[in-house]
Parts: sequence; structure tokens; C-alpha cells
Amino acid sequence: MPQLYLEKLQLMGFKNYEEGRFEFSRSLNCIVGENGSGKTNLLDAIYWLGLTKSAFQVQDAFSIQHEADFMMVDGVFWKDHKTVQITCSLQRGQRKVILSDKKPYERISDHIGLYPVVLVAPNDTDLVRDGSEERRRFFDGVLSQLDQHYLQNLLQYNKLLAQRNGVLKLFYDRRYVDDDLLDTYDEPLVALANRIFERRQRFLEGFEPLVQHYYSFLGEGRESVTIKYESEVESLDFRDHFRAHRSRDLNAQRTLMGIHKDDFGFEMDGVALRKFGSQGQQKSFVLALKLAQFDLIAIEKEMKPLLLLDDIFDKLDDRRIQKLIQLVENDTFGQVFLTDARPERTRALLKDTVAEVRYFVSGTT
Repeated sequence: MPQLYLEKLQLMGFKNYEEGRFEFSRSLNCIVGENGSGKTNLLDAIYWLGLTKSAFQVQDAFSIQHEADFMMVDGVFWKDHKTVQITCSLQRGQRKVILSDKKPYERISDHIGLYPVVLVAPNDTDLVRDGSEERRRFFDGVLSQLDQHYLQNLLQYNKLLAQRNGVLKLFYDRRYVDDDLLDTYDEPLVALANRIFERRQRFLEGFEPLVQHYYSFLGEGRESVTIKYESEVESLDFRDHFRAHRSRDLNAQRTLMGIHKDDFGFEMDGVALRKFGSQGQQKSFVLALKLAQFDLIAIEKEMKPLLLLDDIFDKLDDRRIQKLIQLVENDTFGQVFLTDARPERTRALLKDTVAEVRYFVSGTT
């Protein structure tokens, strides 16, 4: 399988890094240092290179260093037997710029999926505990790296949805309704909703068995887990239902039906994981989700994504840590980046590994 790895990284004005230069191992990279020194920010810079946005901030401008006006993340990847330079830059008050070998993309979304990244972070259990929006964001993120058609359908759906919501609010304020105008939004929205629904369904057919495999590996097979996809679009007469609820949408001033309301139920032995799963079971499940994401991307892209492991040794028990180290030892992954506030722990856990390990102390370059 062709390998993807990040050779070099340069930062300017990015979060707490005024400037930084790094050269990485193509195998295992350990970023150690005190809390608050910038370990997670370094992983986020790599995430930027893959997905053109932060993994942790909603607004791009939050990635610019405090009191700075500009930030840049520049990386050199090895891919398809050649090097490629990817540059992400942002000036306050302007749109971000993404360059591949110093040439801008026609659409930034065309970059998504070319340099896939999987992040395992301490707050991943929010996927289990929080509302449906977190789970949709996760599955949409995985699918967007796998399938450009899905990403374009999703972007178009969200654009039309925002426009329709704006029209609904306008009609509500003016006490006036133009049904013909709403039809021009409803028809393409329904068509896109059906396409997105069908793709999510097909995705889960391949994804769920991988989650079950990794959960069994991490939990030693004590429980079984399932993912239940819940969508109003599944109804055979969804188009008619959508049209019939127009008056309700007008009163709410927003669209109340559609794939933007879908959810993914996580179950363990037939009961809700969020209600009945222990912390350990929830952690095992979300780690299984991320490892399944890694596998599916590797299979479909025929290329192992970069794996970013943020502070996981503090969040997993010894048994699960050893399982993860076992996967590293078995060469399951490609290039790995992990952070830890306790360098002596990392060195002890990895002392017998045959992989090339490179250490970086965050806050220094």
C-alpha cells in the first residue's frame, strides 16, 4: 500500500507558535511537554493541512496567534512517490487560502480527502454523550474524506437549507408566503436529502462491522455494539411529508425535517450506550469508531491516513493502552503523531518498539 507521510512542517503565527519548523519520522512522532505548551496545537496544524480547518475551533480566525494578523501552516508531504507542498494561510478579515505546490485550488473542498487524517482526542466521548449534531459532524467528516460526491452534495444541501431558512424567516416577518418560490428550494433539497441518506446507509454497511471488530479487540469481546441510523428521509413518502410540514416550518422560521436532523444511535447489547455504558465502555467505543475510520479510509483510498493521538494515555486504562500499542507494533498504522504530558511514560511504553520513534518537546523548535 502506498504510504502517505508528512516530512516537514513550518508554522507562522499559528496559535501559540510565533514560528516553528519540524522534520518528522515517517513512522512514530511523540510530542511531549507540559500542559499548555502547544502539543495539541501542533496536531491541529497537521489537521489543518489535511482538512483545511481546525479540529477544535469553529472559526478559522481563532487559529491566528493572539495579536497577530496572519497565520500560515506549510507542510511537505510524501505521496505517490513524490513530494507535495501544501500551504494553508489566513489573514484576519479575509478568506483563507489553500495552495498545492503554490497553486490555489479551484474549490477548497477539492483538497478534502487527498491527505486524509484521523484524530483521536480526549473529548471524543462527546460523540456518545452529546446531541445528534456531534454524531452527524463525525460521520459527515469521515464520508467527506472518502467521497467527493458526498461532500459536494452535503455542501449544496447546507447552502440550500440556509437559503430556505432565510426565506422562511422573511415570509414570517412579512406575513406573506410565496409557495412557488419555496418549491424551487424544496425540490432540490428533497433530492439531495435522498442521495445523502442513501450514501450514509451504504457507508454504515461497511463501517459498522469494523467498529464491532475493534470494540471486540479493545473490550475482549465482552459486549456487542451496533449503530442505528435514524432518519425521517427513510420514509417512502418523505417528499409528501416535507411539503405537508411547510406551515410548521413557516411558524418555526426554519426547516424542521431533513437529513440535517438525522441521528446515529450507539447501542451496547441492545441498550443505549450513552445511558447504560460505563466510561470505559464509552471510551472503547469511540476509539473503535476512530480505528474503523482509519481502516475504511485506508481500504477505500488505498493509502493509510495520518493518525493523530492526542493525550490518549491519560484517557485510557492500561489494558486499552497495551491494545493500542499492540496495533502500533503490528504496523497497523502508517505515520503516527501522539502527545503526552509525561515523556517518561511515553518512553517506557515505547521502549521495546521496533518502529522509528522521534521525540519533540512542545514549545521548542
